[in-house]
Amino acid sequence: MPRRSSKIKEHDFAVTPRRVFEQGIGEHLDGTQLENPNEGKNPHAVALGRMGGQKDAKARAAKLSPKRRSQIAKRAAKARWKA
Repeated sequence: MPRRSSKIKEHDFAVTPRRVFEQGIGEHLDGTQLENPNEGKNPHAVALGRMGGQKDAKARAAKLSPKRRSQIAKRAAKARWKA
């Protein structure tokens, strides 16, 4: 069976909360700035991609019947409360 790689190499339980906290304050705990995930990307292309995603979601929702939307919502609620 192939081994799965993980982006997080550390398996310490304090790593994830620390990263969430650092993202919330916008810098590392030692005072250095966080890397920008959009750095090196064309800001116009990022904005266009975001606009297209928002339009696609609205168009998909408009095409769904009320019954199908209800089925999707029930499945989402079940998955949310399962954990």
